[in-house]
Amino acid sequence: MTVGQRDGGGILSTSDSLSPAKTGEEKEAKKDLGESVPCARNGNQAPTVMDWDGPNDPDNPQTWSRSKKMYHILVPTILGFVVSLGTSLYPPSIDAISHHFHASNEVSLIGFTTFVLGLGLGPVLGSPASETLGRRPVYLLTIPLFGLFTLGAGLARNVQTVIICRFFAGLFGGPALAVGAGTNADLYPPDKRVFTTSLFTLGPFFATGVGPVIGSYVDSRKGWRWVEWTSIFFALFGFIFSLFTQETYKKIILTKRAKARGATLPPALTGLAFFKHMMTVVLFRPIHMLFTEPIVASFAIYVSFNFAVLFGFLASIPVIFTTVYGFSHAQSGLPFISIAIGCLLSIPTMLLQDRIFYRKAVRKAAAAGKGSAAAVAPEHRLYGAMLGSVGLPVSLFWFAWTAQESVHWSVPIVGLVPFAWGNISVFISCVLYMIDTYMAANGASAMAANGLARYIAGAFFPLFTVQMYNGMGFQWASSFLGFVTVVLLPVPWVLFLFGEKIRRRSGYDTWKG
Repeated sequence: MTVGQRDGGGILSTSDSLSPAKTGEEKEAKKDLGESVPCARNGNQAPTVMDWDGPNDPDNPQTWSRSKKMYHILVPTILGFVVSLGTSLYPPSIDAISHHFHASNEVSLIGFTTFVLGLGLGPVLGSPASETLGRRPVYLLTIPLFGLFTLGAGLARNVQTVIICRFFAGLFGGPALAVGAGTNADLYPPDKRVFTTSLFTLGPFFATGVGPVIGSYVDSRKGWRWVEWTSIFFALFGFIFSLFTQETYKKIILTKRAKARGATLPPALTGLAFFKHMMTVVLFRPIHMLFTEPIVASFAIYVSFNFAVLFGFLASIPVIFTTVYGFSHAQSGLPFISIAIGCLLSIPTMLLQDRIFYRKAVRKAAAAGKGSAAAVAPEHRLYGAMLGSVGLPVSLFWFAWTAQESVHWSVPIVGLVPFAWGNISVFISCVLYMIDTYMAANGASAMAANGLARYIAGAFFPLFTVQMYNGMGFQWASSFLGFVTVVLLPVPWVLFLFGEKIRRRSGYDTWKG
């Protein structure tokens, strides 16, 4: 046969001496490996199969050097940190914004709500854009827009402009958060994603810990506009850091290479077909899964409540420590350092449980001749969530009954550490579990549903958190949150025990073993 390119799993441009039967076998072999195999026709020749040129193809991001892959993971990690700073920098400046524009604190707090809503809607832009343009253009196009609308908020002459500009800042910051998971999947196989998933997930959570510290200090020294300028400085750093990335999305890389090799590719979705794809896959499927899939719904409720409490802390913790312990405005962000410490502690926790439990299951599957990570049930991803579920109520009750004048301020601050640790441990396990359960076809939609739910909860909960703490009292308000986490604690445990039965009843294609 005549072969235009070597047939080591790469792009084959063959003459008609290659039989259709063999071409079908090639495609079926690819499907057996679980890979997407788009085809193109080059004139009257047989289909051009798009795949890597063998296992060591230098264009395949999974064959890149360890340092190069780590740099490409640090990009969404840093951008996630930068974008999420827009959430946590803002609350310390609410009083100043209210005073400057003669608005109530509730109205000024809407600027927080609109930003978080924008973050929730951002993946609606980012997901299809990353599939059409690639991961790199999404990073390089959206972060400057995020910075421009943050600039608009900082230059605002009325509170309405602040609210609107912050919505669009969140909207254009959100895609960087959404595309990070795709970049991670491009670079690492499933059994090597625990550390990298923990790392790029750490960015947004860590920002919630350090943002109030920075925001309260800057606002007390320079004023609320400098809080927005601070966010822009971080965005500029993140943008410069991401300039040296290469494309990691397989479809985009292979499409460009196919064009360079003279292959004629099938037309991309346009017009009505693209609109139908957007409505059914990008919008309708996540919402449908949220209301019909028990796994998606249960984790959405659990993670959303945890996010709501975390974002509620942005409003309530400064009030507690200024009222009970007499902290100054500049000092009111310091308790959030414990949130940052708790987030950092989640990394060794996830690595340890991965080494002790998940990799043991991988080795057991390999010894039984079932392959490796692909043969391990998704429920083995839930150990981190089961551990973290205990830390959440312990922390909230600890914080509730030690935040009083008779107890030193350091005690309730330390009590916040288990909450942050448990929160991020639950979320990382949720990400890994969803992707393993619903696989490539529907895993992104499952996480999109989770993201929509948690950002809606996180956006609106702070609007009444301070009133709840003032009405119920600091101790009972935190205790109420603790009781809710006790009610939700069984979620990962039930899924661990009965996940297989639930998966088999799913209306979507799930991992069957």
